[in-house]
Amino acid sequence: MAAIGIGDSAEAASARIRFQVEPQPYPEALLDLAQQANVTLIGAAACSGYAHKGFKGTAALEQALGQLLADAPCTWRVIAPGAVEVSPRARVETPRPPPPVTVSELLVTATKRVRNPRELAVAVTSIPRGSIEATGATDGGEAAGQFAGVLATNLGPGRNKLLLRGLSDGAYSGRTRSTVATYLDDIPVNYNAPDPDLRLVDVERVEVARGPQGALFGAGSLSGVYRIVTRKPDLEQFSAEIRASGAITKGGAPSGAVEGHVNVPLLPYELGLRLSGYEEVQGGYLDDIVQDRSNVDRTERRGGRLILTYEPSEAWSVNLTLAGQHLRSDDTHYTAPGLGLKRAVRIAEPHVNDIELATATIRRSWGWGELTSSTGYVRHRYGSVYDSTDEVYRYTAFAERAAYAERTRTNLIVQDLFLTSRGAGPIEWLAGLYGSYTTVKSPTEFLAQVPFAAPLVHVYGDDRRDYVREAAAYGEASYEFAPGWTVAAGGRVFTIHTRTKSDVVSENFKPRSLDRTTRFTGFSPKLSVQWEFAPGDLLYAVVSEGYRSGGVNTGGAIELSAIRQTFSPDRLVNYELGLKMARLSNRLSLNSALFYDVWDDIQTDQFRPSGIAYTTNAGDARVLGLETELAFRAGNGLSAQLNGRLSQTRTSGVNPDFRPNLVDGLPGAPAISGGGVLSYEREIFQDWTLRLVGQATYVGKSRVTFDAAQPKMGGYARTKLSAELVGTAGGLPVGLQVYVLNPLDSFSDTFAFGNPFSRSKGRQITPQRPVTVGMTLSAAL
Repeated sequence: MAAIGIGDSAEAASARIRFQVEPQPYPEALLDLAQQANVTLIGAAACSGYAHKGFKGTAALEQALGQLLADAPCTWRVIAPGAVEVSPRARVETPRPPPPVTVSELLVTATKRVRNPRELAVAVTSIPRGSIEATGATDGGEAAGQFAGVLATNLGPGRNKLLLRGLSDGAYSGRTRSTVATYLDDIPVNYNAPDPDLRLVDVERVEVARGPQGALFGAGSLSGVYRIVTRKPDLEQFSAEIRASGAITKGGAPSGAVEGHVNVPLLPYELGLRLSGYEEVQGGYLDDIVQDRSNVDRTERRGGRLILTYEPSEAWSVNLTLAGQHLRSDDTHYTAPGLGLKRAVRIAEPHVNDIELATATIRRSWGWGELTSSTGYVRHRYGSVYDSTDEVYRYTAFAERAAYAERTRTNLIVQDLFLTSRGAGPIEWLAGLYGSYTTVKSPTEFLAQVPFAAPLVHVYGDDRRDYVREAAAYGEASYEFAPGWTVAAGGRVFTIHTRTKSDVVSENFKPRSLDRTTRFTGFSPKLSVQWEFAPGDLLYAVVSEGYRSGGVNTGGAIELSAIRQTFSPDRLVNYELGLKMARLSNRLSLNSALFYDVWDDIQTDQFRPSGIAYTTNAGDARVLGLETELAFRAGNGLSAQLNGRLSQTRTSGVNPDFRPNLVDGLPGAPAISGGGVLSYEREIFQDWTLRLVGQATYVGKSRVTFDAAQPKMGGYARTKLSAELVGTAGGLPVGLQVYVLNPLDSFSDTFAFGNPFSRSKGRQITPQRPVTVGMTLSAAL
């Protein structure tokens, strides 16, 4: 067993305990010691070798660990009150980058408790920091290929949607709540917005829990949870690192980025600060022949994060975080078939996605339990401009050009308070309370230009405001009723109250106003049973549920019909069988899940003929799928990670007001997808290590809508090759990485959508970035 998840007391570290640990392999010795000290131990398998002396005597936990591991090739640290992590002992003289295999022994997301993912009845993957850096993944979209069943649309930076298990409600972002809950540490950061594309700078790991997580995480987790775990301040040592990169793209503008962090212990062992920041420019590669502009799709992204950690004792910990990111794309990324890397759009179509947040997480531990309070304020601002000239005739006459602008301002206040049990007994439990208040102000407008040289004037607008209050009580309990057998049950009682206001004005139509309230209450259950049939091997079955509340449609110069003015809640029930196995001393691991999802009244964001968005219920879907992750690490420096997903979707119960029939498939969700990372590393001379990494991701064919008449997109592969050299220079760790993105210079249509106002004029496609060569330099203190 790689980790032991038993209870502990906050005083265990300082209390003197009678230990009796016999000589045996280090992993078994560590687990014996953890049981006797009543603490949670993670990473025992990382300590190879034999504890020839064992440890017997009365001592504090730190003393016992220090003596037991005095000659071991591993070290230990306290990662949380009552939780100890064991890791291989660092070799300062030869810094070796960790292999890019998605194996992580520390996970908090899936159960809101520190757990080894191999012990959870959840399909969950964690990518550690070393793998993120080795593969050069800078955001969720680039990291998606390292997870089974994780996809991202490709509308453009700051406009994309994350998709888990192919459970897609549509390729567009609009009024519906996101199907994937995106978290930064313990706070959700999105509501109905596209993914904010937070750059993965100074993060500890990225976690994905697939399948509905409504019992613990609520309405925004219908298909799963995506969580970025940041690196917290080290309270003992000062450290700093800086990374700089540059790249050139065939036929495009150069790209560059700089990022770094600094860690400062303010009060040793009690108070520390960690500051990180970054700035990036992604050079464009599309030329607009109408506007006579080159490389129009340039994107800039910059941000920073400040974390303050205070641990006055083993029983208390406080983390305060301030973070923000600004992202701006100068233009959209689509073109038309036959134009290659050129496009013909009458006006620029920029996009902005800015997010700021402040959070506070406080933990208090006792011998019998731990209380966690997470409070956050999130401010999310995003908006787009589209060339709407083709549809402006509906709102005014004689316009030569027109623009449609949408701006959303979301403010989220959230409080999550939960209490978890701790102890070595067969029963574990968790109980929590959740509350949030969200305001979404999303005005949209048509701007027309008459005559050509005149400024744009307002000819249509919808000033929409949504006020959402959500409250919930949730809990989960598990019982080990026989050795290796555990059954668990949980659920969430919730209420969601939404008030929508709207004022529509138009040059050619009568103004109108709306003020409506909707309420959605219910219970989201979860049941599971698991059997640990060998150390590190788990078979489980789980039934879980996800949900989203209904809402109200507004906007459009002409009011929608009565049946389209509202949309109903949707609900997804997941039936899942999973298998997790580890062999060859944990060098080979397998995670696999067979799932069957029943999704009723699917909410989807669509467009009217005029290009104005609205939300409706498309119908029902039944999804049968299989996902698998396989990771292997050889003893000669070779490692490999493969993942794949197969699914079959059947639609039924079509909403006749939406369309006469539905295609058997979900928008943007191919029946097959997969990816792999192959890595080889070796010491080439003293203090220097070379690593070669190859990555490939395949995305199968799908349609951008529920309409079978639409052409298919996808069926392409993304590839990347890199070589990295890491060592010491002047006593400081340094690194050099050279990479090639899209080495075969594949064109491929990655996303068949770009502008809702001109899609009737012809097919839209989004090509891959052409072959790009780049270099990254790093140095640390």
